[in-house]
Amino acid sequence: MPTPTIVVVGHGMVGQRFLEALAERGLTGTCRVVVLCEEPRPAYDRVKLTSYFSGSTPAELSLVEGDFMERNNIEMHLGDPATAVDRAARTVTARSGQVFAYDTLVLATGSYPFVPPVPGKDATGCFVYRTIEDLLAIEEYALTARTGAVVGGGLLGLEAAGALKGLGLDTHIVEFAPRLMPVQIDEGGGAALLRTIRNMGLSVHTGVGTQAVTTDDAGVVTGMELSDGSTVAADLVVFSAGVRPRDQLARDCGLAVGERGGITVDEQCRTSDPAVFAIGECALAADGRVYGLVAPGYEMALTAADTIAEKESAFSGADLSTKLKLLGVDVASFGDAHGTAADCLDVVYSDSRSGIYKKLVVSPEGTLLGGVLVGDADSYALLRPLTGSVPPVAPEQLIAPSGGAVALGPEALPDDAVICSCHNVTKHAVQQCTTLPEVKRCTKAGTGCGSCVKLIGQLLPATGDKGLCGCFSYTRSELYEIVRTLGLTSFAATLDGHGREEARGGDGCEICKPTVGSILASLAPTLGTSGHILDGEQGALQDTNDHFLANMQRNGSYSIVPRIPGGEITPEKLIVIGEVARDFGLYTKITGGQRIDLFGARVEQLPLIWTRLVDAGFESGHAYGKSLRTVKSCVGQTWCRYGVQDSVRMAIDLEMRYRGLRAPHKLKSAVSGCGRECAEAQSKDFGIIATANGWNLYVGGNGGATPRHADLLAQDLSDAELIRLIDRFLMFYIRTADRLERTATWLERIEGGLAHLRDVIVHDSLGLCDELEAMMRAHVTGYRDEWSDTINDPERLSRFVSFVNAPDTPDPSVAFVAERDQIKPDLMILTLEGTRTL
Repeated sequence: MPTPTIVVVGHGMVGQRFLEALAERGLTGTCRVVVLCEEPRPAYDRVKLTSYFSGSTPAELSLVEGDFMERNNIEMHLGDPATAVDRAARTVTARSGQVFAYDTLVLATGSYPFVPPVPGKDATGCFVYRTIEDLLAIEEYALTARTGAVVGGGLLGLEAAGALKGLGLDTHIVEFAPRLMPVQIDEGGGAALLRTIRNMGLSVHTGVGTQAVTTDDAGVVTGMELSDGSTVAADLVVFSAGVRPRDQLARDCGLAVGERGGITVDEQCRTSDPAVFAIGECALAADGRVYGLVAPGYEMALTAADTIAEKESAFSGADLSTKLKLLGVDVASFGDAHGTAADCLDVVYSDSRSGIYKKLVVSPEGTLLGGVLVGDADSYALLRPLTGSVPPVAPEQLIAPSGGAVALGPEALPDDAVICSCHNVTKHAVQQCTTLPEVKRCTKAGTGCGSCVKLIGQLLPATGDKGLCGCFSYTRSELYEIVRTLGLTSFAATLDGHGREEARGGDGCEICKPTVGSILASLAPTLGTSGHILDGEQGALQDTNDHFLANMQRNGSYSIVPRIPGGEITPEKLIVIGEVARDFGLYTKITGGQRIDLFGARVEQLPLIWTRLVDAGFESGHAYGKSLRTVKSCVGQTWCRYGVQDSVRMAIDLEMRYRGLRAPHKLKSAVSGCGRECAEAQSKDFGIIATANGWNLYVGGNGGATPRHADLLAQDLSDAELIRLIDRFLMFYIRTADRLERTATWLERIEGGLAHLRDVIVHDSLGLCDELEAMMRAHVTGYRDEWSDTINDPERLSRFVSFVNAPDTPDPSVAFVAERDQIKPDLMILTLEGTRTL
């Protein structure tokens, strides 16, 4: 009997949850499972998409655990969407031309952004806000923009506005409805949110529509015309005016669809063809709704998997409650937030001065029906599960201001109260576990939007667990000490010897693997190991960028970033870079960190390019690693008439000393040759400013969306004193910081702050300085260029292929078009690959 085949079209959040459900039910072991994914990357957390702008990488947003696909024998086809379904023959044709026969077809195609049909909507500078590729494009375009406008004041619209503001743009929000977030919150909540957002410096236009996007003669955005006759000047426009179900594939093959869109399904998520299922935002559920939230999509995924596994299951609707932090403002709604039930009553607390608005909707009998919370949503986790019941205290006592409210504990919730609406997990199910990692592993509660994590913690026994992840009960700094003290040289030894009991003998997770990998690399000189991140077990611990020693770009190509210490480069080396860029057809750009980036290399080209660069004397710039990036400099006293010290020499010395130093987060530095601060040293993790008497050392600064000026640690230092203090500072940071914690955050977190840091590394209050200096000396002595070592090692080189089973075949989805005499990713290809699936 042939093996049944399940073909899944779409691999967003819901598609991945369906695959997990198949694995949990044992179907991946008895069926062939094929996935056709339009985007160039596997499923990622679209709910947390905006966190990309606050430092989260695409790898950190990924929802696919390590070797999940390989472990479950799932065939994943990235960048190869389905283009046609033949229901009579039961086949699916992909864009690549491959044809897949199916016994069961699951459509998880999600939705696409709605762009109002206004003139100019396709102009250069217009974007949608749906995928990582969209964010990358917005981020790049914003570099040359000053003002941005967002069409849509709903959930994603406000997130997009926050992203534009974080990118430094003056930002406008245009919402056709009379208030922001009209679907989720009422008029009072909208007014509170409006005041708070305007106080942040954003311009909000409600009750008006976009009539046209205006452009210049070259077709580049210049602004918008609104329905009230006013205009908004803007260099960049983001459309976030809602989504529509992606049901065209279903229409083309004759499946039933709703009058306003959506693939019609029954309570088992079957379409009008019993062999075809539809789940998520593309589906029109049996109750007549198209659900635009991830929690209902997850429920549909479980229902479809149960039905395929011949288990009784039904999807009859879902909770539409939501809690978010938009532009730093807590916003939540639950139940009948708009009070549509007959004879319902409102209980309202409003403080316009503080931007706080709370409303509960109750029945005449006192049953809590729903509510809206703006500005203070701490009570959401308890109020939402109480919906449908009579609270143990009067409703007004639940939303009274501090001092007048009655604090309800989680014991007030019934056992069947749903704690995690994303995965429909009850209080009783949570309390069968003892730790948060166990809850996440066994029930998936807390792995969705995250709004239930605080309440879950209150329901569990008080353990004080501050562990790194579900595999380790230790923090990153504690693990660092364990590895250093015991001389551990592998992840397996660390996990088996010091992981949680239930994790020992396992594979680890996406949090602990790169974290321990970084610790092992940081301590490699001390431990006497090679430290090369591609050697043996280390290679399997890395994320995509470290795995290929290059940054992956939006179209699946990679960037080449040679180190150019202090920004100083000879004409001969400039010529080599130019020749490499010309010969391989790469895009070149001079960065703010004073080096030259080369973009557009295919993975199999990386060793060829680096062979030429290494031969010319270049080494890795570590743009892909959590390590030192650059030490920027001005020209200093050598050339500048204001300079008082040789800033270029110092920048080069420092960059060459700390190159390749693996850390909890990336490190940036700069050296200014005088107080005019042309190198912007005070915005760096460690910055140096020359004085007439030596050097001033600043620490704990960063740029980005939340900039922080560095603090002055020591003044008028000699060269030797400066280097000694930086050695100590960096090694103490690496030793004690949390995972992915920048020096700015670390300095503000540690008890005693700057004063404590000064005591430790200047005055040696803990007696650690000799050890810290010795560890830095070991790093400096043991440093080896990663790319130089890689191109001379056949085993390491074997990973640089697009397709393991066809190593000589380049990735056909990596395509480019010409722009300004160079290349850029082919936007047509990216649009097809980046189709918006939830």
